Amino acid sequence: MDTNNFTEQFYEKYGNRNSRPVLFFSPGRVNLIGEHTDYNAGYVFPCALNYGTYLLVRKIDEKLLRFSTVNFNDDAVTPLNGLFTNTGKKWINYPLGVINEFQKKDVKITGLEMLYYGDVPNGAGLSSSASIEMVTAVALNDFFNAGFGTLDLVKMSQKAENEFVGMNCGIMDQFAVGFGKKDNAIFLNCDTLSYENVPIILNDNILIITNTNKRRGLTDSKYNERRSECERAVELLQPYKAIKNLSELGTNEIAILDKYISDQVVRRRAKHVISENGRVLEAIDVLKKNNITRFGELMNQSHDSLKNDYEVTGLELDTLVYEGRKLPGVIGTRMTGAGFGGCTISIVKKSESAKFMTELAISYNNITGLKPEFYMPEISDGAHRIES
Repeated sequence: MDTNNFTEQFYEKYGNRNSRPVLFFSPGRVNLIGEHTDYNAGYVFPCALNYGTYLLVRKIDEKLLRFSTVNFNDDAVTPLNGLFTNTGKKWINYPLGVINEFQKKDVKITGLEMLYYGDVPNGAGLSSSASIEMVTAVALNDFFNAGFGTLDLVKMSQKAENEFVGMNCGIMDQFAVGFGKKDNAIFLNCDTLSYENVPIILNDNILIITNTNKRRGLTDSKYNERRSECERAVELLQPYKAIKNLSELGTNEIAILDKYISDQVVRRRAKHVISENGRVLEAIDVLKKNNITRFGELMNQSHDSLKNDYEVTGLELDTLVYEGRKLPGVIGTRMTGAGFGGCTISIVKKSESAKFMTELAISYNNITGLKPEFYMPEISDGAHRIES
């Protein structure tokens, strides 16, 4: 990121070089294992990335909010006169929703000029939305001395996405973006929000993210449908145990699903959530023992469950995973994010990484007609102010 060039773009957009904007950064995230468990109050294991959202912002005397991004041509000016309403399918809904949450908590927001730049691919499943929300929240908290802690900002950002944007996401994305720590992943209990930073020691392996380049909008996907199916499973299991969510069941209780859930689809959804929680717990254990091989096997099992029981993968993700598994040096590979497109995350031996990307690109293109993109991320700190 060329901060000088970004600042110059800010001045070209808004003028007044005598008033310098402040720069903030918020990462994207990738989830190593534990998918579709967050909204079931289960376990997840995400890490923050060195890809993310940059925000330059400064105060102005006018009672206006000016939004712009260098990623595409879609500027907006919004008067400051109370709470906002959703503007339709526009990126500014993410910051507007966050600003609403601050105003609801009686933080007096004054006029601002904001310029965003993101190097997280939109729609890739690396949580560009949470990145935008959290960079906005951190900036507002800083600028207006609101005094909120990171967990407050995480919850406010999640609420903005749930209620303002209309995406019924769990808390994992915003939590990972807010609490990320360099070279660590976050073992998070989404029920209690207790968490542990776990060092990621890959030795002679690297992380590779592969983008299907199949765009999908979460609110248009079957994400909310899956959530409803899980809630239905909880209802059906009430005669067995008074649970509030599927994550209260252990892997030793999967067998009881056949007795209480006659709907095969709902039963499979429950099976995935319960088994995925078990995989996360084992994954943390083997990672601490430096057993990357077993961690990779659990990643593979996770994808198989997401494909067969949760049905959120599709041709593109499955092609990347199953063609990838055929290649030398692949320790483990799985879809990451909500599914229906987006990205896979793989652990690959460094010595085989170039061959992995070259050969997987060819086979993927032959099968899908699409060209994938590859990223070799570093694990980053969470959202923060960079400079004034």
